[in-house]
Amino acid sequence: MCAAFGAKGAEPELLGTGPVWRCGEIALKPVVNTAEAAWIAQTLDTLDVPGLRIARPLRSSDGRWVVGGWTAMRYLAGRFEPRYDEVVGVSIRLHDAAARLPKPPFLEGRTDVFAQADRAAYGENDIELETERGGRLFDVLAGSRRPITLPPQVVHGDLFGNVLFAGDAAPAIIDFSAYWRPAAWAAGVIVVDALAWGGADEDLANRWAHLPEWPQALLRALLFRLAVHALHPGGGEQSLRGLERAAHLVTALL
Repeated sequence: MCAAFGAKGAEPELLGTGPVWRCGEIALKPVVNTAEAAWIAQTLDTLDVPGLRIARPLRSSDGRWVVGGWTAMRYLAGRFEPRYDEVVGVSIRLHDAAARLPKPPFLEGRTDVFAQADRAAYGENDIELETERGGRLFDVLAGSRRPITLPPQVVHGDLFGNVLFAGDAAPAIIDFSAYWRPAAWAAGVIVVDALAWGGADEDLANRWAHLPEWPQALLRALLFRLAVHALHPGGGEQSLRGLERAAHLVTALL
């Protein structure tokens, strides 16, 4: 597969725990949804965000974005670091640049755990969540939802862990998990993740309180993660304790 994207003879190297493989100067990733992967490639190919490095997608030798269930991008140096305020800043710059992108057509047909959790967080789908896996807390917090007037747009809904740092170089974005939600919601997901699992300080959410309709955007981000936890088979007791910590800090802003 390395050869199909111009890295003939390169020895594949698994990056971290995967599922990304490095082949010389390119990185390969398996694809679940071909239409989504093609949209991501086309979008990142032309998206320009000042102050950010973007892992540009690569076409195969015959011009395709996806070959045999794999897609490729330029390999960017860097690693995850707990610089959470900077990651939120990345989110704001990225979504300013992405504000005019049209809604991706594949989003309406998504039925995976994350799509179900997203719709549940906004009250668009009524799904049953296992009580002991976050469903009870979800139900309690859902009662605090109030109407939100922020316009939806294309956002990256999983920037926590997908922004890399390399010394003084600009932060790097290595993937794009597309959602159609307000930009403040995407920032909220970063904050919830950092509070729940990243050891972020308790004041992180307060430092971004100037974002529009922040309490409600942050609440929906928390509900989203709770729903994912309840639906995903990988959710455990320790990760739920983290979400409970985040809930304690988020509800103080409501």
